[in-house]
Amino acid sequence: MTIFEIFEVKGGDAYFGEPVSQLEHALQAAYHAERESAPPWLVVAALLHDIGHLLHDLPEHIADLGVDARHEDVGHAWLAQYFGPEITAPVRMHVDAKRYLCATDPEYLGLLSPASVQSLQLQGGPFGEADARAFEQRPFAREAARLRRWDDLAKVPGMQVPGLEHYRAMIEASLLRAGNVT
Repeated sequence: MTIFEIFEVKGGDAYFGEPVSQLEHALQAAYHAERESAPPWLVVAALLHDIGHLLHDLPEHIADLGVDARHEDVGHAWLAQYFGPEITAPVRMHVDAKRYLCATDPEYLGLLSPASVQSLQLQGGPFGEADARAFEQRPFAREAARLRRWDDLAKVPGMQVPGLEHYRAMIEASLLRAGNVT
């Protein structure tokens, strides 16, 4: 299944306790990345950061059941078939970036939506000091933290942003391997 088919089939699904669909969330995250002049590969990472939610068959209310679906790992594993670490690492690290920002930015936790606060607890809560310092040393940590902030902004119902087709050329230019993933 291609990226466009995945979004066509599951993009209309609710985005886990937020007032937008999975596709709206992805498009808004990519829009914010593009608005901040992020490099194209980071725009693609922003667009695809939650694709793991679309690849598993778990219910929309999975967090209410006390389960962390580890969507960042599911998405990373699938994306790694097609893209390099500049895209897959920020995708894998965007949950840890939330934990990092909660530990290092005193105002950040107050900006999170109730659904994001709920998932934070399932994901291990804010990092301790040692984990925060270790996160900072990881390749693509800075990019993951940027992506996380776009993720948090991408929950506005009815926001007008470019559609998925707008990102096709960026996705195709970022591919590592031949094949039709779009």
